[in-house]
Amino acid sequence: MPSFFQNLFVLPLRGLTWLGGQGTRAVAAVVFIALAVPPLGALLRPYVTEAIFVLLCISFMRVDLAALSGHLRRPALVATATAWTVIGVPVIVGLIVHLTGLTARSPGLALAMMLQSMASPMMASPALAALMGLDATLVLVTLVTATALVPFTASLFASLFLGDMLSVTPATLGLKLIGILAASLLAATVIRWVFGAAAIQRHRRPIDGFNIVILLIFAAAIMGDVASDLVAQPVFTIGLALLSFTIYFTLLAITTLLFRRIGYERALALGLMVSQRNLGLMLAATAGALPPTTWLYFAMTQFPIHLAPYMLTPIARRLTARATLATAKKRPRPGDEMKIIS
Repeated sequence: MPSFFQNLFVLPLRGLTWLGGQGTRAVAAVVFIALAVPPLGALLRPYVTEAIFVLLCISFMRVDLAALSGHLRRPALVATATAWTVIGVPVIVGLIVHLTGLTARSPGLALAMMLQSMASPMMASPALAALMGLDATLVLVTLVTATALVPFTASLFASLFLGDMLSVTPATLGLKLIGILAASLLAATVIRWVFGAAAIQRHRRPIDGFNIVILLIFAAAIMGDVASDLVAQPVFTIGLALLSFTIYFTLLAITTLLFRRIGYERALALGLMVSQRNLGLMLAATAGALPPTTWLYFAMTQFPIHLAPYMLTPIARRLTARATLATAKKRPRPGDEMKIIS
């Protein structure tokens, strides 16, 4: 009997450990599983807010406080990256949406694009950057500062660009975002206090696996209607998918070019973070009370969000190897000091 209860816990733990070891392959598979099983979406849609809350808790729980404080001692780069993420991106997208008349022609799509630009980066961005072999520390610090500011910037840009398109007022949106983020941070702090940072680090693989399971729940919840939409309006649905890829890789490319002076490896990590917007946070803050087109666009964004890390991993590894080689060449070799003296 004791062995039965032992296996009851050991087997799921092994499964999560294996899943966590699959890295970006598992993240990419999530979107296809969610697409292939539409009934799963209908079953899980009521739990979107809970899935987002758990994802936020996991991310806050894993924050490396030492690395965070170290980067905050050099605030210029973090401040610039944060300003670009939470101010630059929504301003540019808001101007494009209004100058092109998209607000009048397709308000649901305009709302989706604005909510996407106003959202903070995904809490999983540092983990994805690490899985790709990129330095996740700068991503983590910028993510924390951007997430802290987003309730205020989102409220501001909602009042400037969205008018009465939202079902909640800009002030309510900001307050809900503060509440969700504060509650998840509190829960994560309690978990770290109870179990300790060392235990969390020791069990990083099963935690990665659990994170992927929650990502599947979220992706399935918002992609439940994609298959039927693809049959009913194939051209429109495919067009939204292409648009989501275009916006994702445009943000990635512009950010990487803007920050190229810090090295392409670190700039790509920032580009990944800026491209991975936390749409789930906006869904939770609006209680999912959004037009069908907005929901469909959000569903389409799951394709680049889950596939891009897998697609970009070879590039990221080449850039990391090049940066490591360049650093090694700059280091003095044994005996160099004697040559200089002589």
